[in-house]
Amino acid sequence: MIKFFWIGMGGFFGAIGRYSLSSLMGRWLHEPWFPYGTLACNILGCFLIGYLAGMAEYRQAFPPHIRMLVFVGLLGGFTTFSSFGLETVHLIRESQYIPAIINITVSVAAGLAAVILGLALSK
Repeated sequence: MIKFFWIGMGGFFGAIGRYSLSSLMGRWLHEPWFPYGTLACNILGCFLIGYLAGMAEYRQAFPPHIRMLVFVGLLGGFTTFSSFGLETVHLIRESQYIPAIINITVSVAAGLAAVILGLALSK
């Protein structure tokens, strides 16, 4: 049960961070035509999960409860794209190229198709 506490706590702050950065980008760029806020969250989240996963892997920097808070909660609330990126890189590092390509292709294509289907069903 304590895992859910750590995940929830991280998710709370991650979601606030995502909203804050997206809003800031929108104001800073005067409501741009492109979703720069989401792009910024995705790129920053990917950088952070890569850096922190490296710290955890190479330096054993985080105890298990902090890993749950940071990786699942905070970064999961900030952007699940970072998890997608890390999992794909792990596949590539393990020379699992076909699963990596499938993960990229299916995640993007099926994700977009699911949005389209969801929008269509909501009418």
